Amino acid sequence: MPRMLIEVEPTPNPSTRKFLPGTTVMEAGSRDFPSAETATASPLAEALFATGEVEGVFFGRDFISVTAQPNVDWRGLEVDVLQILLDHFSSGAPLFRAGTAEGIHIADAPAFAEDPEDADIIDQIKELIETRVRPAVAQDGGDIIYRGYKDRTLYLQMQGACSGCPSSTITLKRGIEGLIRHYVPEVESVEAI
Repeated sequence: MPRMLIEVEPTPNPSTRKFLPGTTVMEAGSRDFPSAETATASPLAEALFATGEVEGVFFGRDFISVTAQPNVDWRGLEVDVLQILLDHFSSGAPLFRAGTAEGIHIADAPAFAEDPEDADIIDQIKELIETRVRPAVAQDGGDIIYRGYKDRTLYLQMQGACSGCPSSTITLKRGIEGLIRHYVPEVESVEAI
């Protein structure tokens, strides 16, 4: 069996590390597990929460982000997480239990009713998020999901390393809002849900 190397990267969120197993984690979409109770669909997510020191797990295309509970020292937890990931990927075990939804695609499910007259604006926004924003956010170990557009305000949901990150508000307001407003001037504000 070839030896597996998992790279570990820090993220802008000091509580979160990004683990790159060198293989595809999710074929499509992403999956966020913000608590142990939400992890029942994935044996890997359950194993990570079972350490008792993990607060959140996120699966991206080629990475896994793990958020430690407050006051947990990453030096010890990193070793445990690496061992769990090595065991999982070396065994060829499935990422999800049979019959559970793999990737969550809530991008087409707005959090509220949208005005049909805004369809062109919404299409422009979704394309920008997909082509410019999500790839950049994935570099930091997270994801950003479209949740709606109403009254000139765009609503987004941050996941993975971006959820709860101290710099997420700056990223949202200075980076994402500036980019979206540049290309879609109808958007006045971007808010996190």
